[in-house]
Amino acid sequence: MQTIFVDWGGNNVKLTWMPQKKLTESLKVTSVHAVCIKDGKVLLAHIKDRGFNYPGGHVETGEKIEEAILREIYEEGYVKGTIKYIGSIEVSHKENLSFDSRGKYPLIAYQAFFRMDVIECLPFLREHESSARIWVEPSEVPFVINDHELSELILVHALTLCSS
Repeated sequence: MQTIFVDWGGNNVKLTWMPQKKLTESLKVTSVHAVCIKDGKVLLAHIKDRGFNYPGGHVETGEKIEEAILREIYEEGYVKGTIKYIGSIEVSHKENLSFDSRGKYPLIAYQAFFRMDVIECLPFLREHESSARIWVEPSEVPFVINDHELSELILVHALTLCSS
């Protein structure tokens, strides 16, 4: 496990990477994300207001986590493949002085992360949130991705755990 604090919209939020944390019905998973790999390269999608990142997004009401990740990967990266769960980030607002318990996020929520081995790369249609996709060497991801430092740890975990 590794913990960092990030500034999200002027709020202090605690993020803890929990590799292989078991997903149960009692956990509130608010978003899903994937490290998508094809021919040794990693897919990054350019998302409005987020920059280049792993494909992912929110879980819709009534949607299973696996359905959500497959939908998000298709919408943002236009790829299909096989997925394997690798872990979660616990998002804690306990130290966020501006936390609103009536807001759309719970005090503690989870972001589930998967690895996708891409089988099919479809034409990029720009019909959803992403404006571009790029394939990047794993060693170049930290220089391109627009995210917190846990994203690099997640990449390493996806490459080592799932390649064995």
